[in-house]
Formats: sequence, structure tokens, C-alpha cells
Amino acid sequence: MSERHPAARPELGARPESGARVPAQREPDPDGRLHLLVAVGTDRHPFDRLVAWLRCWHAEFAGEVVLTVQHGHTPAAGLPDAVPFLGHAELQAAMAHADLVVCHGGPATILEARRHGHLPIVVPRDPTHGEHVDDHQQLFARRLGAAGLVRLCESRQDLLGALAAGLADRSRYTVTVDAGAVDGQRDAVRRVGAIVEELVAAAARRGRRSWWRPWRGLGPQHRRHR
Repeated sequence: MSERHPAARPELGARPESGARVPAQREPDPDGRLHLLVAVGTDRHPFDRLVAWLRCWHAEFAGEVVLTVQHGHTPAAGLPDAVPFLGHAELQAAMAHADLVVCHGGPATILEARRHGHLPIVVPRDPTHGEHVDDHQQLFARRLGAAGLVRLCESRQDLLGALAAGLADRSRYTVTVDAGAVDGQRDAVRRVGAIVEELVAAAARRGRRSWWRPWRGLGPQHRRHR
């Protein structure tokens, strides 16, 4: 579930304008700094844990990193280049210019990151911390992590380790992108989404109310590949 801010730009994963294309990958930064994009999505629940982890990490590595944070409804004081929302075209440009992508467990954001050649570092929202209404992001991200489609991080230590590995060798978090690969990734995400939907439905039958809604994937107009 997500809630669009009344004055917000379009949601992450929204449909691109007609003729929109995925931008080419950027050239390396002349000074060697790592370009890191962080996207928490548009859900109305704050994601304070992730932002706090990043704030502490960035204080130590600010000289080595160019950071862009899409923070949604989460306060992001102290983080540079922090914006509440990014439209689809802006998100595409940010992903194309990033060396690493850290994101929440939203299916559309994960697929977009992979479409740009990233193995996304995924920190799923945890309902026990008030970050979402249920645990579908955790279930989804764990399945993708087991399949090797994302780098799953469910703790501060996991995230710091992933970021350290990315600073040391950013190629650890790149994937080959071609038309066949993107179609395969889309199919894999859909399969995992169906599995997670079944898991959440089973939990609901046991008496847990669920707000999971199936993700139907991107439409044909999204099938534009680099």
C-alpha cells in the first residue's frame, strides 16, 4: 500500500510518458566517488530505521560518496540531496547515474533497479517497527534474496557490510542487462509475487489481517530496453 503525497511527484514505478526510454549508464565520476541512490518509496509509513543507518554511515564516508536519497514520508535531516519524491523519469535518470542502489522491498522499484543493471541492496520494511501494514515486503525480499536477484539486508550490520563491499568493488552490485534478461527478471518477480501472495493469504486465514495486494507487473509500454 502506498499513499501519494498531495503535492508529490508521481509514484516510483508509475508509468513513464510515451516515448520514454531508459537512460544510458553514466560514465565513472572523475574523482572516483561512488554515486549511491537510496529510494524508500512512497508508502505513508516512515522508514526511520533505514534513514538513521544511512545518516550514521554517510557521516563517516561522505568524502567518498555522492548520495541521493528519495525519502518519502520519512524525515531526512542531515542527509544531502534528499528529496521526498521522484517522478518516473527522475527515478530513471537517478538509477542510470548511480553506481549502487539501496531501496525498500517494493517490487516495481526492485525491477527498475535491475533493469538499469543494478543488483539492488534491499532493506524491506518491517511492520513491527511501524514501517508498513504487513510483512509482505519481507516475504518478497527474502524470496528474491534466496534467488540471487537482490542483496537482502535486514539489519544495520547487513547494510553496512553491503555498502562496504560496494565501496571496495562496485561491480559486485551490477548485473548484465539485455532484453531477454529483463523479461526473465520480470517473470521471476511475478512468480515470487504469486508465492508471497499465497503466503500472506495463508497467514490471513490463520487470523492475521493482511493488506497485501498482488503486483501485476509493468505494462507493455514499460518494455523498452537499453
